[in-house]
Amino acid sequence: MKTRTPISVYIAVMIGLTILAFEMFASDSNYFSSPFFWGLMLIAIILLFIMNSIGDLVENENFKKLSEEEKAKFLEEKKVPYFQKLWNSAFKKQSATEEKDILIDHGFDGITELDNSLPKWWLGLFWFGFIFCAIYMAAFAFTDYAHPEAELTKETKTMLASIAEYEKTAPKVDLETAKYSADNIAEGQELFKTNCVSCHAEGGKGGIGPNLTDTHWINVKEKSLFKNVFWMLENGSENNPTMRPFIKDGTITGRDAEKIAAYIYHINQETAPITPAQGGAAPQGEEVKWENGND
Repeated sequence: MKTRTPISVYIAVMIGLTILAFEMFASDSNYFSSPFFWGLMLIAIILLFIMNSIGDLVENENFKKLSEEEKAKFLEEKKVPYFQKLWNSAFKKQSATEEKDILIDHGFDGITELDNSLPKWWLGLFWFGFIFCAIYMAAFAFTDYAHPEAELTKETKTMLASIAEYEKTAPKVDLETAKYSADNIAEGQELFKTNCVSCHAEGGKGGIGPNLTDTHWINVKEKSLFKNVFWMLENGSENNPTMRPFIKDGTITGRDAEKIAAYIYHINQETAPITPAQGGAAPQGEEVKWENGND
């Protein structure tokens, strides 16, 4: 008769598998503070104690049927700690007498085979891997767990929420406080693609709207190019109603306008202009010499 695995091991495994399942299927539910989670844990532990009690009754009945020699051997084995048994099953070499008892009556070229049981740690890892794989595949198939797109969407929502929270308390950016920063160029380019490219074309080369890379401008409201672009984004164009006041009508914020203005300043002042020969729109308006500086 074999000694049984302690109930503490079953409880530890049950807790681990339960947390694994909740982490895969309900990771966003803050399950550690959920009464349902702890209620489920309590019920599972009570069931394990009931099963253990039934196992004790069965073990006692089977023990009574053993011979005195078998009883003594069983009690001796029961004295060995559980984890010591795991260690012995994996690494302890059998004595010659023990090998004789498990020797299989066939071999080849002087090599004999022993009827060893698989180590419990190996069996434990095997079943853990099997159960983990089943739970993981179910979570992957029926939930958003481990899906790159779902994770990206979640992270994007979190990022946008943090930006919105920051915008609530951050100082408002207006014409007076807006400042050029090269760090805003990349984001300004993306905002330009979303809000401006339909009229001014890719790279600001011009189409329906004027070429933003040359030295000619239809609307000149400020002395510096950066401020002039911000003014246009805030107030729109008197000469062309298509160029609407993006900030005032709520399409973009002052911080967005600061980034778009940084991008337009970059393509106008820090890169070569896109000429008509290169696909750019012909100059419109008057040639302007902007004041030095980008504030």
